Amino acid sequence: MQQEMTLIRHIMHGQSKHPEAKGNFSNILNQIALAAKIIGSRVNMAGITHLLGLAGDKNIHGESQQKLDVFADAVFYDVLDHTGLIAGMVSEEDVDIKQIPEKYDVGDYVITYDPLDGSSNIDANVSIGTIFGIFKRISTGDRAIESDFLQAGRKLEGAGYAIYGSSTMLVYSAGHGVHGFTLDPAIGEFILSHENIQMPDKCKNLSVNESNKMNWDKWTHKYVEDLIGRNTETERFISSRYIGSLVADFHRNLLKGGVFLYPADKRQKEGRLRLLYEAQPLAFLAEEAGGKASDGFKNILDIEPKGLHQRTPLIIGNTAEVEMAEEYVKKYSQAQKEEE
Repeated sequence: MQQEMTLIRHIMHGQSKHPEAKGNFSNILNQIALAAKIIGSRVNMAGITHLLGLAGDKNIHGESQQKLDVFADAVFYDVLDHTGLIAGMVSEEDVDIKQIPEKYDVGDYVITYDPLDGSSNIDANVSIGTIFGIFKRISTGDRAIESDFLQAGRKLEGAGYAIYGSSTMLVYSAGHGVHGFTLDPAIGEFILSHENIQMPDKCKNLSVNESNKMNWDKWTHKYVEDLIGRNTETERFISSRYIGSLVADFHRNLLKGGVFLYPADKRQKEGRLRLLYEAQPLAFLAEEAGGKASDGFKNILDIEPKGLHQRTPLIIGNTAEVEMAEEYVKKYSQAQKEEE
């Protein structure tokens, strides 16, 4: 009987290709998988464990925290803080670096994470997820410092996300392809279900919040209009698919082909999504799967962060459509400069 490829076995197989590896990175991934199991279990039972609804506080971005936001943030930190592998973490939910308690050793890595992306959809039972990125630290002291986290996405050692939907999945890359694992609740293991994911060549889906249309720049209007304009009376080439949960929108487009768009606009001139723990990890995955991510001017992975909670516009998905968007941005930006 053919043995199922578990996540742990897959990670160890990858580690075996690097004789110099100490297993630290592998252990981090295993602990993240544990966090995903715990969070996914609570998400699935939220309605009967009194974890639905607001926690009563706001996070550093002024957004209302859900009870599950707080729970997921604590779980992700707690499964990693004592391992001796991590020097510090940065979360969407906290202003400062989450340092490792003094009673534990610190390691060579730092983690950026969004503990529960799309949490405004929790009460509606819509797919949500956890996004993470893993960097080698730069500093050598007893505590992580900002420069450890303010690295370009090209420096990521690995990245991934867990998605909590009809099933719980963990999708990750360590720089050698993107692989997806589905949790088998009967045995409590993630099983390889999507090996070496490659984003389909054709863009089938457009994911954008059209309720922001009145605030869009000219390029966004023209870009969306031209993508939808590929459809004819007899055939639909592009479908509008927007969930409002970044990890869910990205996951669908990764598997089916599509482009997700959250541009800067008149209200949010710097963009809305966070560079470190949303855009960078997903950009890493997109590129590993043959896609691309951009802020309209520059590849997301080439941006040098200036702050822990820096925001960015995000265009991510099929390479051709992302590059098309970049051309529109440059064209209309140049036209605006000439008008001025």
